[in-house]
Amino acid sequence: MSRTIKNQAQILAKLGIKQLNPMQEQALLTIPAYPSTILLSPTGTGKTLAFLLPVLNLLKPKLKEVQLLIIVPSRELAIQIEQVIRDMGTGFKANAVYGGRPISKDKIELAHTPAILIGTPGRVLDHLDRESFFIDDLNTIVLDEFDKSLEIGFEREMGDIMDILVNVKKRVLTSATQNIKIPDFARVKNPKVIDYTAASIQELAIKKVISSEKDKLKTLVELLKHIGNQPGIIFCNFKDTINFVSEHLSRQNIEHGLFYGGLEQQERERALIKFRNGTHQIIIATDLAARGLDIPELKYIIHYQLPLKAEEFTHRNGRTARMNASGTAYVLQWNKETVPDFITTDNVLIPENTTHNLETEWATVFISGGRKDKISKGDIAGLFFKQGGLNKNQLGVIELKQDCAFVAVPKNKLYDVIEKTNNTRLKKKKVRIYAL
Repeated sequence: MSRTIKNQAQILAKLGIKQLNPMQEQALLTIPAYPSTILLSPTGTGKTLAFLLPVLNLLKPKLKEVQLLIIVPSRELAIQIEQVIRDMGTGFKANAVYGGRPISKDKIELAHTPAILIGTPGRVLDHLDRESFFIDDLNTIVLDEFDKSLEIGFEREMGDIMDILVNVKKRVLTSATQNIKIPDFARVKNPKVIDYTAASIQELAIKKVISSEKDKLKTLVELLKHIGNQPGIIFCNFKDTINFVSEHLSRQNIEHGLFYGGLEQQERERALIKFRNGTHQIIIATDLAARGLDIPELKYIIHYQLPLKAEEFTHRNGRTARMNASGTAYVLQWNKETVPDFITTDNVLIPENTTHNLETEWATVFISGGRKDKISKGDIAGLFFKQGGLNKNQLGVIELKQDCAFVAVPKNKLYDVIEKTNNTRLKKKKVRIYAL
């Protein structure tokens, strides 16, 4: 067995993956063999691992400078890829840089130069202009979700980045969308295309739900109660609409999170953490949440506001019915509303007069210590079992970060657990524990 295959087996074991899917297998063979590769596959099919495995094999352990740059359109995707690389346990240092946090924090992390840099276009260009790291050994670049990274708004930054990175020899572009025009500045010549957009078997049902009222709020609540307590996303086009819908759901005591570009990064991260651990089952979001987020399998999505473009419709729908699982996209339509031509379905749903309980069982607590304090998930579980008085069935998802952690606990035990565990020691650090 070769060293590469052995490492790959170890990586897959660490990630809890038994075997690669056909798209990932083809990427593993194709990416090393061609200077430019375009990887097209629906959301949720494992594109991140598909490009990481082959490009990581190209890295040289003895080099001390950045060798691989991964450019992404959102902060969340940067953070997610950074975490995946760490979970793979390759031994290569990876750091994510993105807008919304102090550049001084980037400088601290880049002082020990990573082999892999993940970042959003603006922040990557900022560091290139500042010469925060050497680029002589940077010869591989990945443009993840490239249709977003290369669109208007990022175009100037991307053009400048490509002009600076003259030593790049290998380019990998990924997307869930076909027929995207690639600008000349990307310098992609005669790319090898891996296209699995049509090969993915998805069991997606598209159903229209007609509202007699223009604001659609009453129909939305009826639909949510019809669906029941399952994870899903309500998509809107504007943040003002998100806040409008959020206020109504709050009045109905329906717990939910918010996700859009105008929120502080910390608010967005915590909304996703609560979604993953079941504190809330619903996120109201713009199309920013339509791709590249580390969230669990969704049973449904709702188009509260109809998308403006066919690509947006595709990406929103791609959050459900992933990896051959079934899911439903609900198109919420006012009865006098004009529906775009790309939305076609004869399946009309009239929500039953049901009263499914939408209340969740979990709450989230914050812990003011993390990996850098040598704290492990086992340490946290031990604290909540021994001091907090919980049993194994009462301890939910633990998310461990560099400087903090988040734990799901039963709502009815929240304040009792906090009282028993706050201001105690985890390893050598005295930690604060409070409700999020």
